Amino acid sequence: MLKTIPYLFVLTLVLWASACVAQSPWTKYEQLFQPAKHYLGYRVAEKITIDGKALESSWTKAEWSDDFVDIEGDRMPAPLYQTRMKMLWDQDYLYILAQLEEPNIWAYYDQRDMIVYHENDFEVFVDPNGDGINYFEYEVNARNNLFDLFMSKSYRSGGQALLSYNSLGFESAVSIDGTINNPADTDHHWTVEIKIPFSELAIWGDAVAPADGDQWRINFSRVNWQTEVTNGKYHQKKNPETGKSYPEYNWVWSAPGIISMHAPERYGLLQFSTNTVGEQPVAFSHPQDQQLRDCCWLVFYYQQAYRAENKRFATSLKELNLPVKLERNGRSFQVNLSASPQQFTVFVSDDDGQTYTLNNDGLIQAVNK
Repeated sequence: MLKTIPYLFVLTLVLWASACVAQSPWTKYEQLFQPAKHYLGYRVAEKITIDGKALESSWTKAEWSDDFVDIEGDRMPAPLYQTRMKMLWDQDYLYILAQLEEPNIWAYYDQRDMIVYHENDFEVFVDPNGDGINYFEYEVNARNNLFDLFMSKSYRSGGQALLSYNSLGFESAVSIDGTINNPADTDHHWTVEIKIPFSELAIWGDAVAPADGDQWRINFSRVNWQTEVTNGKYHQKKNPETGKSYPEYNWVWSAPGIISMHAPERYGLLQFSTNTVGEQPVAFSHPQDQQLRDCCWLVFYYQQAYRAENKRFATSLKELNLPVKLERNGRSFQVNLSASPQQFTVFVSDDDGQTYTLNNDGLIQAVNK
């Protein structure tokens, strides 16, 4: 029996090594590559009044999105309540309409830039040029109280929220089918209507309004807490074993696959059409560079995990156990890594000579097209 132990140990190592070789490098992060949602945004047919009521014919003609899902995707249970949204636009503004089913509508925060996700809220994230950095976040609660901020890069890359950012032209309004902050009845839903100026979706450089066919990275999140009532007021429900609030629900339009909305590459896609809503429909154009981008982000995820374990970045693909060629949907991509322990840039090229780069800040861009 003692003599068989070394043999079994070596056999186990061989089998483990074979499994590692056979396993695709994508397997470890497959939850981060769930297909992104997309939405076709058409031009408005008339002036939109931001009142939370959505009485204009343009809103009637615009299609509802798919129902929101759990932030981790289909591997988690479906949300308890329905959430859905619509989008429209004109030359100056992006318009958003969201409807949130909720039997207990509550919100007490009533001053701008209070952290409204400590209550139930609706959130918008916009990365206009899809470069993975310089994105905007807007959060509104059922009292129509706004919390807005700007991120030069995501938290995972050392980014800090610029809470002093205020969108001066942002408008929103809320209508409630029920009563707010009244535990004595059962509510139906609340509706939030939003107008975001294109002119303010930039911090450095000039903001650019979309053109026909342009695609922006955008996503939506709904934070919903388990609640209980004390002295006639709602508050987060506490776990009696820990004394802390139960974790919030995070329901989103396009699931990033992780419990974080600060992965702009995982946002959905809004495609703009200059056609008026309700008239000639257009087809969604799936991005031709998506597989290049996916390969870049795969290396980024491996580097983030490596740094978390080793307190530094890997300086070679070999350290990451990644090949110099990645296979994706039947295509092959050449990968190169330029790195020091403190920073890195990955280069991914396809057979047509197109190259994308991605650095440790999360900035992704085409080198040539």
